[in-house]
Amino acid sequence: MRHPSARAGRTGEARSAIRSGPGTAAHKVLLRLLLVLVAATGLVVLVPGTASAQGGEQVIGTLQTSRSGPIEGVEVTVATATGDEVDSVETDEDGRFAIDVPGPGQYTVSIDAEELPDGVVLTGEDSRTVTVDAGRRQPVQFGLNDGSQGAGSGNVEAVQLLVDGLRFGLLIAISAVGLSLIFGTTGLTNFAHGELVTIGALFAWWVNTGLGVPIIPAGIIAMIGGAAFGALNELGLWRPLRRRGTGLIAALVVSIGLSLLLRYIIQIVYGGFSNPYSGLGTSRAVDYGLFRLTNQSLVSIVISIVVLVLVAVMLQRTKIGKAMRAVSDNRDLAASSGINVNRVILVVWMMGGALAALGGVLLGLSDQVRWDMGFQLLLLMFAGVTLGGLGTAYGALVGSVIVGVFVQMSTLVIPNDVKYVGGLLLLIVILVIRPQGILGSRARIG
Repeated sequence: MRHPSARAGRTGEARSAIRSGPGTAAHKVLLRLLLVLVAATGLVVLVPGTASAQGGEQVIGTLQTSRSGPIEGVEVTVATATGDEVDSVETDEDGRFAIDVPGPGQYTVSIDAEELPDGVVLTGEDSRTVTVDAGRRQPVQFGLNDGSQGAGSGNVEAVQLLVDGLRFGLLIAISAVGLSLIFGTTGLTNFAHGELVTIGALFAWWVNTGLGVPIIPAGIIAMIGGAAFGALNELGLWRPLRRRGTGLIAALVVSIGLSLLLRYIIQIVYGGFSNPYSGLGTSRAVDYGLFRLTNQSLVSIVISIVVLVLVAVMLQRTKIGKAMRAVSDNRDLAASSGINVNRVILVVWMMGGALAALGGVLLGLSDQVRWDMGFQLLLLMFAGVTLGGLGTAYGALVGSVIVGVFVQMSTLVIPNDVKYVGGLLLLIVILVIRPQGILGSRARIG
């Protein structure tokens, strides 16, 4: 009678032989990659971005300013390129308007400037020419000035910009912490992280407007979806690539390709327009004395602080948090100490996806939901992570807040249109003085 261990050994050898059959490994990698792409496409398809699903082509927009808030009762008129009037509506209590047009083509959208409230003036022309594509809703914007432009939104310009910078910096930090942890545990510079932000915002928007779920539960659902998408990224793409010994440069190129793929799938399915969340109430700024702040911005600041504190407590007090820091410091030493490195990396991807989704939801509160919103935030996330110290979650927090404040405060001396350049210039200066970043160590082990 053969010893049971001998049979078990032969069974293990047979399984190994089956797994190492010709072409099997490559087939499994390809299958996992396809799973990632299909899941990404499916998640984006859930977002009904075309106007054809909502009844045809439309021209949409919102009239509001930081001080007056939404502007109700202003007449908006749409005419064809030949001058024939299509329709005329008045903005609702949220300052929004939506006008159905007979089909794709060029249209002229105009507003009656005389109906604007006292203290609000129209900057530029009172009409805009837009091109509406087939099955799409085309947004149009009019320049309105309530006296706050160029002088801060609150009573003291520098204080107002500081508060806006803190809000923006905390928002960047929410998204960048996951990016930093992914780099610390895997060494991957993930250029597709911005698309995690976009997908989270789009998913929350669909749950909120399509299913009628309030924005807070919709945001929580979007975080769960973001965590699932992050796990799918790790299990379907990055873990197989690590097992095959893919170098970090090759992985970086893969992340760039994945970013481009996801971004333009989103644009094709969702469209190139902006959409707000529903059920937010008034966006009128509240006067706090030295500065003004909308309720959405205040909620964004509070949520960001609470979540970042919880992340810090998790990293310091929980076993999985300590394991994350151990893997980030030295992966081989952590593995030899009994830590399941793959499980830790999976948790990092899930947490990174959830935080990125939350960052997208908070960004959508202030800037509305767009197909490229995460990509526009990506460089600032990298600036915050690099400035604070690569691979450290606390460095990402500190660096992101500094970048956000500096970007907003820089408008005191440079035009608002180029304020993001100031953040990148700050990054260059800091790296010249301290290449490892503010909280980074001079040499990484492992």
